[in-house]
Amino acid sequence: MIEGMEKIVGEHRFFADLNTPTIELIAGCARNVVFQAGEYLFHTGDPADEFYLIRHGRVALEVVAPGRSAVTFQTVGPDELVGVSWLLPPYRWMHETRAIDTVRAIGIDAKCLRRKCDADHDLGYDMMMRFVPLLVSRLQATRMQLLDVYGKPA
Repeated sequence: MIEGMEKIVGEHRFFADLNTPTIELIAGCARNVVFQAGEYLFHTGDPADEFYLIRHGRVALEVVAPGRSAVTFQTVGPDELVGVSWLLPPYRWMHETRAIDTVRAIGIDAKCLRRKCDADHDLGYDMMMRFVPLLVSRLQATRMQLLDVYGKPA
């Protein structure tokens, strides 16, 4: 029977269909984290050294342009994931992520998981197949938000 962190990771929607040995590999890189409302999970340009499985609360994914206030391009809540930039070089965050309310999450150490993906290419392939669609979705959300912000009526 899976217990503790393995159980929490295995029950998260993003990893729910993985087999027990794979869940154990991922859970070996995991820890509980809490962010208070208004606190940033990460900033643009910071090292992408951890991603988060959201358990409770909501976070705003934001882009900031010089001379403008932050624009939220997506809001993420329970049973969703925050952080894709850990997967590909240069391993830097491409946007801001701010807690809207108290957020309880599982932080996954990206360096730890990258090492495991390098050692087990099947695991690496599985992570790519899970994260690339999420990356595309986030890029599409950003594009739609930018069209809304910068678009001009016809």
